[in-house]
Amino acid sequence: MSVDPETCKHQPVYFGVVNINVDERTIGSVDVWRCGVCKKRFCEEKQLGIEEIADLVGMPKIDADAKWGVTICKLQQGKYKWKLVRLKENGELKHECLDEKIIPLKINNYKIEDEKHWSFLIDDNINKAVEI
Repeated sequence: MSVDPETCKHQPVYFGVVNINVDERTIGSVDVWRCGVCKKRFCEEKQLGIEEIADLVGMPKIDADAKWGVTICKLQQGKYKWKLVRLKENGELKHECLDEKIIPLKINNYKIEDEKHWSFLIDDNINKAVEI
């Protein structure tokens, strides 16, 4: 029996974690939760040293045509700027870059195509550490 993830009354359970590392030191993580009924995944970003309340409380929603990913800004040397995002297969993503300037990043096949930024998919890295 298949349950529609859009109408499911989700029952999230903890599924795993993706650690974000710099020089083998964890600077943050993404907790991954999965609905026990429809198997839809939800993610929550945790950046060490950031004590602000998240924009979204509870399980953030994601469109059916998007995947959870992390973007990394190579311009932020020493700051290791990364962010949990929803990546579409193709399109554009608004990114807050240096000096809080918003720039568009091109996405192709769920990956950022830009020499100063890169991304990876959460689904490919559950229970792993990713060195940025």
